[in-house]
Amino acid sequence: MKRILIIDDDYHVLMMIKKMLERAGFEVELALNGKEGLEVFKRVSIDLVICDIIMPEKEGLETIREMKHLCSDMKILAMSGGGRVSSENYLNTASAFGATRTMAKPFSQKQMVSTVRELLTDASVS
Repeated sequence: MKRILIIDDDYHVLMMIKKMLERAGFEVELALNGKEGLEVFKRVSIDLVICDIIMPEKEGLETIREMKHLCSDMKILAMSGGGRVSSENYLNTASAFGATRTMAKPFSQKQMVSTVRELLTDASVS
C-alpha cells in the first residue's frame, strides 16, 4: 500500500484530504507544518508528499526544497489557495523548487485522487 504524507496547517483541509485518500486505499501520514513534515519524512517511508505552500514554522517552498535535497526523486504535489499573491504565483515557484505537480485550492475529491494515482503509477513523471 502506498503511503502519502500530507502537510497543511489547516486541520480541516488535512482531515478532508486524509479521508479522501484513505477511502481511495492509501495509507496517510499527517503534519501540520513543514517542520513536522520533515520529521515524518525522515522517519517514515513515504511514496508521495502533498504539501501546502503557506504555513507557519516552515513554509512549503522551503520544505519542498529540503525534501528534494534529501530525496531527489521524491514526487511532491504542491497545493495553495493563495495568500498575499495569487495561488498561481506560489505554485509556479513550487515547481521551480522541485514540486512534481501543483494544484490550486479548492479542488475536488476526484481531482485530488486522480492526480495522486497518476503520480504514484506514472514512472515517467519526475
